[in-house]
Amino acid sequence: MTDQVKGKANILSLVNTADAPQDPYLPYSDPDGPSFLDTGACVCALQVVEGSNVEENSKNGNTAWQCIGNQTQGVYEVKTGKWFNSIGGTNLDPTTLPIYDAAHGPDISKTLAWDDGKKQLVEATDLGKLSIYDQACTAKNETTFSTAFYRAADQIAKDQTPVDAAPCWRPGGALPVRIQTPESWRDAGCNEGFLCTNNTINSLPQYCPPITECQEARLAGMVCQFEGRIVGMGPFEPVVCQAGSYCPKPGVEMITCPAGSYCQPGAATPTPCSIGSVCREGASFERFVIPIVLLLIIDIGLVAGALVMIIRRRFLNASKAHSLRKPNGGMGAMSAKMSGYSSLDDDNDHDHDRDLDHEMMPMAATYLPRADTWTGFQAVLDIHRGMRPEELENAQGMTPELRAFVESMRKATDAAHFGLSFGYSDLSFQPKGSPKMILQNVTGSIERGNLVAVMGGSGAGKSTFVNVLMGKTAHTGGSVTVNGVPGKIKRYKKLIGYVPQDDIVLPELTVYENILHSARIRLPRTWKKNDIEAHVNSVIDCLELSHVRDSLVGSVGKPVISGGQRKRVSIGMELAAAPMAIFLDEPTSGLDATAASSIMQTLKAIARLGISVIVIIHQPRMEIFEMLDNLILLGNGQIIYEGPEDQVRPFFEGVGYHFPPHSNFGDVVTDIITGNGRAYKKSGEISKESLISHWANSRQSSAIRASRPGSMASIHSSSMRKMMSMRGASRLRQMYLCLKRAMLQQYRVQSAFWFEMALASVAGFLIGLAENSKQGVMFTGLYNAPYEILSVATDLKSAPELALLVAIAIGLVCGAPGVKVFSEEMLLHRREAEAGHSRLAYFMAKMISVLPRMVLGCLHFSTWVFLLSTPVIPWGTAFLANLVYFYCIYGLASCLSMVLRREDAPLFATMISLIVGILSGAAPPLSKVKSWNLEWLWRASPGVWLAEVYFGQMVAPFAYLYNVELAAEATGYHLDWLWRNMLILLGIGTIYRVIAYIGLFAGKKLRI
Repeated sequence: MTDQVKGKANILSLVNTADAPQDPYLPYSDPDGPSFLDTGACVCALQVVEGSNVEENSKNGNTAWQCIGNQTQGVYEVKTGKWFNSIGGTNLDPTTLPIYDAAHGPDISKTLAWDDGKKQLVEATDLGKLSIYDQACTAKNETTFSTAFYRAADQIAKDQTPVDAAPCWRPGGALPVRIQTPESWRDAGCNEGFLCTNNTINSLPQYCPPITECQEARLAGMVCQFEGRIVGMGPFEPVVCQAGSYCPKPGVEMITCPAGSYCQPGAATPTPCSIGSVCREGASFERFVIPIVLLLIIDIGLVAGALVMIIRRRFLNASKAHSLRKPNGGMGAMSAKMSGYSSLDDDNDHDHDRDLDHEMMPMAATYLPRADTWTGFQAVLDIHRGMRPEELENAQGMTPELRAFVESMRKATDAAHFGLSFGYSDLSFQPKGSPKMILQNVTGSIERGNLVAVMGGSGAGKSTFVNVLMGKTAHTGGSVTVNGVPGKIKRYKKLIGYVPQDDIVLPELTVYENILHSARIRLPRTWKKNDIEAHVNSVIDCLELSHVRDSLVGSVGKPVISGGQRKRVSIGMELAAAPMAIFLDEPTSGLDATAASSIMQTLKAIARLGISVIVIIHQPRMEIFEMLDNLILLGNGQIIYEGPEDQVRPFFEGVGYHFPPHSNFGDVVTDIITGNGRAYKKSGEISKESLISHWANSRQSSAIRASRPGSMASIHSSSMRKMMSMRGASRLRQMYLCLKRAMLQQYRVQSAFWFEMALASVAGFLIGLAENSKQGVMFTGLYNAPYEILSVATDLKSAPELALLVAIAIGLVCGAPGVKVFSEEMLLHRREAEAGHSRLAYFMAKMISVLPRMVLGCLHFSTWVFLLSTPVIPWGTAFLANLVYFYCIYGLASCLSMVLRREDAPLFATMISLIVGILSGAAPPLSKVKSWNLEWLWRASPGVWLAEVYFGQMVAPFAYLYNVELAAEATGYHLDWLWRNMLILLGIGTIYRVIAYIGLFAGKKLRI
């Protein structure tokens, strides 16, 4: 190093410190003639080769160019490096030429080297012997380097600070830190994704302390920029490639990203846009176009389809109304005018006239009875009871509808009589864990073709008795016979109908559709479509529902048909199965007197046909009480009376009770059997216990114990057993019918569907908008070695947080709708399952029915999220991940619907879905959870598997730029578990559904 440079130590301390890396812009030797820096940052100088007499050496032709990489050696002091002859000849005096002289440049066609033995320049034959620095010399002038070199030399000559040679640009001076060794540079060069414009093996990459503004930017996770361009803090500090451009190896140029590709910050190569995406020139992310186009096409198609259906429905209604206004003559036209039906007003007072309109309206079909005759099933009340089926078909007074019904029943039962008779002896039931007997010592019989009422006060055991008799209650004592043959009553469940107290029907279906579905499921599978529809039509006509057959049933809160008609629909769903016995739980509950009387007359008529009808009834009016054929009166779970209705008064009068004239015998009997009969017996015992004891010792009780219900051998014939085995559609057929019904339900409740799609779109739009400012950059890590010192503040949370927001949003979108898949129908399903419907078929149909809804909801959500947030994750991968997460949440909601009340289930499902989403490993990070030994809990949540998909797909592609393994370790996620995560999400969703299916069996016990 020259004395001139050494003498300026006071102003050049920032560049001449021994620990500082080489600064090629700084002249370490005073230029003594033409000099420049070549493309390898080697200093090249024209000088005399031998001797100290310039004139003599010039005459001898010893002037040549020397290029060395390590300037600290002094280019005029050593003979190392590469040598080149001068283009302007060798007869030159370098000291007379300016430093920037370009007329006598080096002749790079031949490389020379100094031979110490010969003391002269010889042709270089083995450049590998040169130092690693000298090997990089090219003798090609790099004007950018040389300009800074000339300016620094001029500033030194003027005794000024050589600012053009400053290695760092921080005011006040700063020492650079070399971040790459010569060997590393030789082997690897500039790191992928970086721009190393000024770096060579003689100007190795350096780190400079940033200026304050850049330090603030780096702490905020941004790079230093000047006028929109990324800049380093020194001439030899590499910079990451600009967003919208890419920097191919060896990192000496930055190229604008071409159209059809996008380049995120640090791109080494352009990333081709997906098919259907838009990427303009200089794009740093891709816009997904196909999903939004597909979404618009689907939505427009759905809206158009809905409008067409609305217009079509209005047109049909108008045509129907117009046809009804046309006079057609005769009573048939008058009946047809009644076929229309409108919704009930909320403020209707259920008066007598309204009930006549809706309960007793004549059939709008082929038959209109005379005003002085019964209608529907009640027409059979004029026929002599006890007729065989073949006799009924030809009996006088049988209407065409009744004949059609009797013919269907005879075909379905294949028996001499329609009804079943029951015998029971010493029935008892004691719940597990309870010391109290609910039912005990109940003995008696029910003959076919009778209308039998089971009466008693609250807690008397009425429902328990019926459940035991139907085989719905297990672990009971005693025995039950059917048609005189003992055996398990469950064998006959396909022949027995049950109408619950609440009218459990689907409000989204019409009267006809509710009854038709029951018939298709439960009638013999050998029946043709026309046979089933004919049977359903006969049931509807006989139940006097023809005028409302195409009306929606509606819910209790929003009725469309009256309460009495809902009850008839509920009865019709059982008659559609052609049962031989029907049990009804308080069929008159909630009905006014007229509607209740009409229902009981219908049941009386059904019993007259030969079908056994057993009803639980509470305080019937006198007219209804007198319709009953037999009574079974219970108290404290034991028999108080069993026998004909017309014998109950003499029986209690024999105990000392008095029936006031003109009183309602039903009320009197109810008061007596509940222990409140003091008004009818002035003295003596009136307790239930005394009544039970009196019956046990009575002559009637002894006669019942000695008798046996009539047998019907035909029911146990081989043909009958075959008929029973053929009852009900196959499981596959049931699944198809349930799927068809479920899809129709969803179509009828379009408002819920559109609300769910709108909620999904809004949620996706808001999340995408929240992440839009990041321009798709969801991850910033530490740069790969040895450039980690250049890293800005890391961002390891954006990818997991996006997954967290997605998981929470999906929980909000589909938590409540997922619950409603089952929670709204649990009572109906229980009723159908007890009637022999396949639980598996129903469950699978409901699961399949929501798949289109899940896909459309996921499409509405994902399209907006990724359109606005523009992450690097492939759209198809992200959509599939979101879809399987939708699948999980719907499955989780189905589980909750099995154990929660319908009113509480949507709220709980939303809350649980939020918790599941929060357990995604974003906050607290999964790595922290591992330190708590609770990773198993987080891994039980589908949220963490979704987040791992997002993290892996948005981080792994940058392995060339960032230390992604360190990022994975810091967060706790795996980078390469894409399909494992997908399969586990699918497995979790399936496990939820298996649990939900189990809940179909145990849900009633678990429901809270």
